[in-house]
Amino acid sequence: MIEIRIHGRGGQGAVIASQIIAEAAFREGLHVQAFPSFGSERRGAPVAAFVRLDHEPVLVRTEIYEPDGLIVLDQSLILQKLVDVTQGLKDGAWILINTPHGPEEFTHLGPYTIATVDASRIALEHRLGSLTAPIVNTSILGAFATLTGLISLDNLGEAIAATVPIKPEANIAAAREAAAAVKTLAAAGTGR
Repeated sequence: MIEIRIHGRGGQGAVIASQIIAEAAFREGLHVQAFPSFGSERRGAPVAAFVRLDHEPVLVRTEIYEPDGLIVLDQSLILQKLVDVTQGLKDGAWILINTPHGPEEFTHLGPYTIATVDASRIALEHRLGSLTAPIVNTSILGAFATLTGLISLDNLGEAIAATVPIKPEANIAAAREAAAAVKTLAAAGTGR
């Protein structure tokens, strides 16, 4: 089973991102589970969403405490230490961060494969959200597809079209742009 935790802020689309991953993985023939976790339910507050993918039915019904990978929609969660995003992260895991910085800026997080993409810039270029609150979920999922190989860009595009009712073409284009823009730094000794 592959377990993914998504960290973001209310209004950035973490919950929809988990649903899109699940939909795309289902199209790949996997069994899926996606669900959110809310603290204070307000725009801008830290939120988490969870996704499980497996070739067998997913029977576990708890939050994900030891993820195989993380998607971080807002780098300020890391920089301001608002959330310990790496809590419970498995050895050899990956972290995908929405940031204009390269992955080498985040090696302090630990011996993980670090990937970065400027999903905010890409979302703004495709007019997703507003200047002060870009909606980055679909763009970062293109980077996720490239980084992990768990879902194809075609199935991701179909999942976006099925899940996102507003500007589906712009969201798919943003995902494809981010898929080509992701930068990865493998953890020392991983050979990737």
